[in-house]
Amino acid sequence: MSVADVDVVVIGAGIAGLAAALELQDHFGEVIVVDASDRPGGVMRTDYLSGYVFERGPNTFQVKAPMLSFLESRGIDNVLQRATPESRSRYLLRDGKLVRVPTSPFGIVTTRLISGGAKWRLFAEPLKTRQDATGESVSEFSARRFGEEVAEHLVGPFLTGVYAGDETQLGVEAVFPQLVAAERDHGSVTRGLLADAVKRRGPRTKAGSYSARAANTSSDGLGPFARMLAERLVHPPALETDVESIHNDGPCWCVSMRGRAGSVRIRAPRVVVATPSCAAANILRGVSSELASGLEAIAYTPVVSVAIGVDREKVRTPIDGFGFLVPRSEKLGLLGCLYMSRLFPGRAPEGFELLQCLLGGARWPEAIEHPDDVLLEQIRADLDATLGLDDTPKVLGICRWPRAVPQPDREHVRRVAGLRQACQPFPGIALAGSYLDGVGLADSLASGLTAARSLLP
Repeated sequence: MSVADVDVVVIGAGIAGLAAALELQDHFGEVIVVDASDRPGGVMRTDYLSGYVFERGPNTFQVKAPMLSFLESRGIDNVLQRATPESRSRYLLRDGKLVRVPTSPFGIVTTRLISGGAKWRLFAEPLKTRQDATGESVSEFSARRFGEEVAEHLVGPFLTGVYAGDETQLGVEAVFPQLVAAERDHGSVTRGLLADAVKRRGPRTKAGSYSARAANTSSDGLGPFARMLAERLVHPPALETDVESIHNDGPCWCVSMRGRAGSVRIRAPRVVVATPSCAAANILRGVSSELASGLEAIAYTPVVSVAIGVDREKVRTPIDGFGFLVPRSEKLGLLGCLYMSRLFPGRAPEGFELLQCLLGGARWPEAIEHPDDVLLEQIRADLDATLGLDDTPKVLGICRWPRAVPQPDREHVRRVAGLRQACQPFPGIALAGSYLDGVGLADSLASGLTAARSLLP
């Protein structure tokens, strides 16, 4: 079997792998990206059906400083598509009714999401004694600083939308590092956040929620965005290619893979492993059993994403804003529902709305195994209970993600530090992915840039 020599191999063509490859391409001549999927983008997939434009994976993202700098430096920040002002209205289900989430101190005073006593407890946060948040869950930290009612009815549902997780198990150091730092440095979350706002610390970001529109095209969505990034690579990604193992070969790493043309080996002094942690563990097992064990210890939650179209006239509750999330106490199958056609124009035919329904997560992991008809019946019942749906919705797509969202637990920060330390004896190998420093697309992209820069001379 012949062996080809290149400068860098990037395993994984999701947002982290594409960012790493483009960053390394600025410094090295031969950068090869390989991925087991049939298209670049990882979980970023967009479909078009009957006038609808819908996502199968993530629906929106935030634009954080590393992402903004990355796009601007390549002259492609014009692909960012900001959600409509309507997106600022977000809802939680409370006692069977949709209630708008407060976005200001006055809104907190008047909201019926929490009781009067809970409001006093929340505003008294600066008077609470500083404690060490090491090893605390988000639920424990939130209850300690803001009160149990706020933790249950505001913080918990928010984490359902981001992590599809269990706030009693998610670690606050990983999920809310800014809040932990505020308490540690200022004795109060409120005082710390106010101090940061006054100083206006931190690099530039873009406020709001975003999708993308591929430059010079009318193709909306994250799938076209991923393809646009892949097209900027000198060498197109080698798709439908499974990496079987990595082993040391003198000053290089030998990557054994099987693709469309059969078995191939590529030698490179630098390898970025930008896959989910379980796949990374299998790839790196022959390099380090310690590294593989650490990667396997990271848990994920399953999610089912169902895109449906509804006639606007057949819904009794007006569809406006970002969508709604469902607290655990409401006992619905739905984790939440995003009003995608309200966020981005052109996502649904005239007179219809595109809704993205999410099920599963830590609350109902068995949902991933249920047949379509069971899931659809649950969605119909839950939408009727929340929105008043008087019609059978048009089912556009059902996508099951068995390992959808990494779950950073109480020890996640120390576990990630251990993974990076375990990589140190193996120069030329770097990790990237959503399981490291944040589950959002911007966080994943940043992890790719961090991995790439760690391999630069």
